[in-house]
Amino acid sequence: MQGKLVTLIGGGGFLGRYVAQELLRREARLRITQRDPKEAYFIRPLGGLGQTQFVAADIRRSETIARAIEGSDAVVNLVGVLNGDFQEFHVAGPGNLARACAEAGVPALVHVSAIGADPRSTSAYGRSKGEGEAAVRGGFPAATILRPSIVFGREDQFVNRFAGMIAGAPVVPIVRAGVKFQPVYVADVAEAVARVLAEPGLAAKTFELGGPDVVTMGGLQRWIAKAIGASPQFIELPDAVSAMIARAGFLPGAPITWDQWLMLQRDNVVAPGAEGLAALGVMPTPLETVAPGWLVRFRRHGRFTPVQA
Repeated sequence: MQGKLVTLIGGGGFLGRYVAQELLRREARLRITQRDPKEAYFIRPLGGLGQTQFVAADIRRSETIARAIEGSDAVVNLVGVLNGDFQEFHVAGPGNLARACAEAGVPALVHVSAIGADPRSTSAYGRSKGEGEAAVRGGFPAATILRPSIVFGREDQFVNRFAGMIAGAPVVPIVRAGVKFQPVYVADVAEAVARVLAEPGLAAKTFELGGPDVVTMGGLQRWIAKAIGASPQFIELPDAVSAMIARAGFLPGAPITWDQWLMLQRDNVVAPGAEGLAALGVMPTPLETVAPGWLVRFRRHGRFTPVQA
């Protein structure tokens, strides 16, 4: 990757910052695009002089994307939203990007999607991710698609969200306690992106990225409680109750939308036979080996909080 110009669409986000670090380590040149580039300026000190540039672009506006990818050796789409206009950000936008890459003659495109992407999904999120993959392949058939499970890391909005809810709470309700996840470490996903860019033979493939462990929603929350030294009473809500809560859009400390509830009707794990991190030569990182290092901030007395063995 030395000297190659890689444009990261949405490079200032949670995953983007790790992809940027991995590519800078490999001596690539980066062009970070954001609707507001100032949001990504924290990446500047991570590279050498002139190694990183910042460009204002909006994936929904074709003319801004065409300018942003000009001269790129590779483009990575990292744009994703959990709420809002899924159709614009997950379908129309990636389609714009794929066509622009094809027209500009960009050699490689990596599109980050998600496990559960399916045009027939009952969830608007899952459906938009599936339609987005189709739009990308339609505009740039050689695109490589990466589908991570839930991505965890120091700045994530999943493990940290549950930790914040559990810390100090006497009672914690659990929605869909039995649904399964295969959490994948954000740095492993970033390495996967870099491996794909470094190997032209991986073009046009789809990889599902999951960590080494499959956990249930209930198991994950109980593990988090143990890691932060909390001992709340967990109540596993029946589906009828959690569905009613989701319809109403409320849950103390953890709002859940109806679409999110629909997403929880399916396990979020790597499909049998799918190529994943192993095919890319990436060793997956267990949640328990890295998360305690940042979850310490949720302990009542910090590092002095007793933790169960």
